[in-house]
Amino acid sequence: MPLFRLSERIEFPPAWLARSDGLLCIGGDLCLERLLLAYQKGIFPWFSKNEPLLWWSPDPRLVLFPDTINISRSLKKKIKKTPFKITVDNAFEQTIISCSKPRRGGIEGTWLVEEMIDAYIQLHKHGYAHSIETWHGNALVGGLYGVCLGGFFFGESMFSLESNASKIALVALATLLKTHGFDMIDCQVTTPHLLNMGAVEISRDRFLKNLASSIARKMNPSIWDPSQPLDPLPQNEKK
Repeated sequence: MPLFRLSERIEFPPAWLARSDGLLCIGGDLCLERLLLAYQKGIFPWFSKNEPLLWWSPDPRLVLFPDTINISRSLKKKIKKTPFKITVDNAFEQTIISCSKPRRGGIEGTWLVEEMIDAYIQLHKHGYAHSIETWHGNALVGGLYGVCLGGFFFGESMFSLESNASKIALVALATLLKTHGFDMIDCQVTTPHLLNMGAVEISRDRFLKNLASSIARKMNPSIWDPSQPLDPLPQNEKK
C-alpha cells in the first residue's frame, strides 16, 4: 500500500489502506479538529522526536472489553491492602507528563513529544481527553490517559512509579466504564502486559464497525466528575 501525505485539509484516507505495519499517512498537524476526526476513523498519531507526524491504524487491533478485564489474585490483594486513592481528571497534565518520562530499564516514552502533550491537553480542556490517577497519600504514583468519544475510550499511555499502580488505574477505568455501559477500550498495539489484563486482538474491520456505532452514542458526561473518587474493584471482585 502507498503511504499517503496529508495536506492542510482536515481529511484522512480510509483506514483499511494502511500498510501491513499499520502506518497510513504522514504529515498534517495535531489541531483539535484533525485529532477528533482521526479517532472517529480509527486512526491515531504516533511518532518520535525528530520524526515527521505519523498516523496509524494497525490490523489486528488490541482492545479491552470493560466487563472482561482480568484481575489476578495478586493484583486484587494489592488493591485491598494498599491504601491507594483513585481519581478521575484531578491531574491530567501531571499524568500525561509522567507518561512521557523514561520507563524502567531506560526505555523512554519518546513518542510523547512536547507537541503531542500540548495537543492532548487541549483535548482535555475541550472535554475529550481524560485521566485516571492513582495516589499514595498526596503523591501521584501511577495513572493513564486517553480520549473518549461516545461509548468508546481510546487508551493512550500509562505510567507507574509504584508496583501495579498503572494496573490499578486500568482496573478502575474498566470498572467505571462498565458501570456506565461503555463498549470498548482501545489499547492500540499488542503487549504481553495488556494481554494478561484480558485484552484481545480483533480485526481492523470489526474494530471500525464497532467504533462507528459506539461513537454515535450519547453518554452522560458526569462519568468524568473529578470530585468523585473511584472504586478500583467491581462489586463482584470484592469478596
